[in-house]
Amino acid sequence: MDTDGRVRSYNARRGRLSALTLERIATLGPRYAVPAAGPLAPELVFGRTAPMVLEVGCGHGAAALAYAAAHPDHDLLAVDVFVPALARMLAAAERQGLTNLRAHQGDAVLLLEQRVLSGSLDAVHVFFPDPWPKAKHAKRRFIAPHTLDLVAHRLVPGGHLLLATDSDGYAAHVRSVVAGHGGFVVTEGERPPWRPLDGFEAKGLAAGRSVCEFRVVPVQSG
Repeated sequence: MDTDGRVRSYNARRGRLSALTLERIATLGPRYAVPAAGPLAPELVFGRTAPMVLEVGCGHGAAALAYAAAHPDHDLLAVDVFVPALARMLAAAERQGLTNLRAHQGDAVLLLEQRVLSGSLDAVHVFFPDPWPKAKHAKRRFIAPHTLDLVAHRLVPGGHLLLATDSDGYAAHVRSVVAGHGGFVVTEGERPPWRPLDGFEAKGLAAGRSVCEFRVVPVQSG
């Protein structure tokens, strides 16, 4: 728990930023950043009205970049707390000429709580989140009743949450929390064809771990 009393789903790493990272943020940040304040209406963030996807914990952005490239008619907002990772993603986005990707450095839960509008997201992606394997840290896991409520409220009708993990413990946690929530229909085993085999997924497979894929869709009331 941080000094403000909030439970975080990430480690607040600190350290000096490299000259390359600082240069990338200075030159590319303004082009790819979301507005500093106010509701994140798609037309304000991307300059158009199109299906919008939120990726939580994008890291270096392999999945975010691949999705944006494969879905030019969609817009993707990638969120992470780590500046060097975002800077690397922005450099790749520039090289690829992607115009449908934006980045936000900060807490995705706060963004969902305070700035993402109701019914404004077509999908939420959470790929290989920190599994927080120790029992005393389980409260830090991103999938929790509160975040599921937020996701359900921010998705358009028919929208979905995609989640992948190579941690059996985290997969069991997801099954338990989603079943306990009762407001979602879950499908397992469908890997998105556009997602590259990269980063944590590649490391997990190399270590002999299996990947669990979840598609979580809110039950529509009425």
